Amino acid sequence: MPKLILRLVALFLFTTCMTWWVLEGSNRGWTKTSVATMKTDEITGIEYPVWKEKFVPGVDFLAAGSGLSLVLLAVSFLPFLNKSKNKYL
Repeated sequence: MPKLILRLVALFLFTTCMTWWVLEGSNRGWTKTSVATMKTDEITGIEYPVWKEKFVPGVDFLAAGSGLSLVLLAVSFLPFLNKSKNKYL
């Protein structure tokens, strides 16, 4: 039973992490806490960046979530989880 629970938690963590990363923009770089948008000056016509605060998860969050789910999955295959409760029967 603990093996099944660990595997389900690993699957849930992986799918949640992947879905969150895709829905928030699939940033293939490092995590960003602010994003630049280009605005145009009305008088001169020159474009300039305007920074606004926005959290965009990067591949570091994706790698951390995937790594943790792989660790949980690997732990579910350890032999000490195979012992039955009725050892002496």
